[in-house]
Amino acid sequence: MAVKSARRVKPSQQRSSKASNIKLLKSPKVAFAFALLLCDAVLVALIIAYVPYTKIDWDAYMSQVSGFLDGERDYSNLKGDTGPLVYPAGFLYFYSAFQYVTGGEVYPAQILFGVLYIINLGIILFIYGKTDVVPWWAMSLLCLSKRMHSIFVLRLFNDCLAMMLLHASLVSLLHQRWHLGLIIFSGAVSVKMNVLLYAPPLLLLMLRAMNIGGVISALSGAALVQILLGIPFILSHPFAYISRAFNLGRVFIHFWSVNFKFVPEPIFVSKAFAISLLIAHLGLLTAFAHYRWCMHEGGLFKFLYSRLDPIKLKLALTSSFSLKKSYNSHSSIKVLRKEYIVTTMFVGNFIGILCARSLHYQFYSWYFHSLPYLLWKTPFPTLLRVMLFIGVEFCWNVYPSSLYSSALLLCLHLVILVGLWSAPPEYPYVDNKALTVDKDK
Repeated sequence: MAVKSARRVKPSQQRSSKASNIKLLKSPKVAFAFALLLCDAVLVALIIAYVPYTKIDWDAYMSQVSGFLDGERDYSNLKGDTGPLVYPAGFLYFYSAFQYVTGGEVYPAQILFGVLYIINLGIILFIYGKTDVVPWWAMSLLCLSKRMHSIFVLRLFNDCLAMMLLHASLVSLLHQRWHLGLIIFSGAVSVKMNVLLYAPPLLLLMLRAMNIGGVISALSGAALVQILLGIPFILSHPFAYISRAFNLGRVFIHFWSVNFKFVPEPIFVSKAFAISLLIAHLGLLTAFAHYRWCMHEGGLFKFLYSRLDPIKLKLALTSSFSLKKSYNSHSSIKVLRKEYIVTTMFVGNFIGILCARSLHYQFYSWYFHSLPYLLWKTPFPTLLRVMLFIGVEFCWNVYPSSLYSSALLLCLHLVILVGLWSAPPEYPYVDNKALTVDKDK
């Protein structure tokens, strides 16, 4: 007998969901968000029409894609005028489609990336509307970045596509669609590896929302995406593909660093500096997880023990091999609060940004759209929040970056981090009971 695709949702939950959607549609934030999208679409069109395109990576992308389309499957031979291909296979598939649509020409590509910009902005505004953290007027900050418009429609970086997919996966998580969210997340990783900065907080959220069997199932789906996308390269030249596409030890050029330009170059490129930043990254993630994200369970280690208790783990793993039991194990989960999901994801990524050895100009897209949300999660007064936003934007528009602009950016990041640490911990769950939801979550 075929297994039904979804569990029945309780009528009270259906009414609550419909009421929530109606309330959202009637909110003045929605009208303001649509107005922002319309105004920004006009601004993007004007930028494309009147601001000169800056040649950086597009031609290199097209050269790498052309090699792939010509039958080359050795990653070490896929190169462009800016260097070898260093992105996973998903990048090649997406940009092959872009080449087909645009003919490899810059102007149609700018229009395409203008559409991606508006779609990404719409997704972000939807997330902001669902969480109700940022006041309606502050959402306009998302449309005021000179650097962000440049990254999308004047540079055509693959960071734009990766972050759009990441934000789409976050929408799935807000609707408790964990398996779908992990698949989209894996698609984002296949375009650019920076998305993995979101992996630690995402894993924590998954452990909260699902049992171990569900977590393993979702992670397996994400891994399967990577395998399927990489099969042509894994079968022919596996070492070249894995070493190039998933190289975590790359050393970026000191000149292009926006955040640590004040660090002397010999120290900047040293392994000791990289290890120090990695330790700081892991330490900050552990501290936030222990004292903020898992405080209601008594800390990170108690939370992990409650989820990874040997007896519970054995039962969960055993049930994962039974279709009926596995299905039932997914039907009852803890529903996480939308604000908790977004806060955990954005803060976890921001910690990674703070500890990144080198941030290039296009890397601003990795966290810009989370800045208003993060600032309004701090206990700072509104004027200070706006000043911090302006300060960060200023630093990213200093070209080339200087000792002073990079030092200022680090200080601003540290102030924001202190503010996030000072904010009261959020309760993670919608309520204390496991709720019956769709099976696909």
